[in-house]
Amino acid sequence: MIMIEDIEKVLYTEEEIQKKVEELGRLITRDYERKNLFIINVLKGSVVFLSDLIRSITLPLSIDFMAISSYGPSTQSSGVVRLVKDLEENINDKNVLVVEDIVDTGLTLNYLLKSLKARGPKSIEVCTLLDKSIRRIVDVPLAYKGFDVPDVFVVGYGLDYDQRYRNLPFIGILRPEIFTRT
Repeated sequence: MIMIEDIEKVLYTEEEIQKKVEELGRLITRDYERKNLFIINVLKGSVVFLSDLIRSITLPLSIDFMAISSYGPSTQSSGVVRLVKDLEENINDKNVLVVEDIVDTGLTLNYLLKSLKARGPKSIEVCTLLDKSIRRIVDVPLAYKGFDVPDVFVVGYGLDYDQRYRNLPFIGILRPEIFTRT
């Protein structure tokens, strides 16, 4: 399988990810008990994480999706955030949980949170599977986080490089020669 050969190292195994997702689900269930939970999933990278996470949350919840882009086919954020798909539901007076795959510089998430706060939710928190805090430029509050990730380019479990590798069941470090080819 060519995709496996492109991986330098497995950072988090399928089993480690599932254990962490279940732990996050228990914490969210505890914290949102007796509250109406409205989850916003940021497409596309976090859809695999969301699918597993909601099965670990034992509360009634609603879901909506947004798509924003700041990367394109690169491994570095362009710094320009573009709204690709907006919410279909009104979030006014709702307890919102934004589910992200990875928080890197914080620029994109900061933009998103400002936009969502302007819509009048009762509360807004963030759950991310991966936190690459070493690259943080803007401080963003993370209520729930799975793993701290080093400053490497990771793929798998929904994360991609140029729309590939999302279907890997683990999170791995992509070989640098894959994304430095010209």
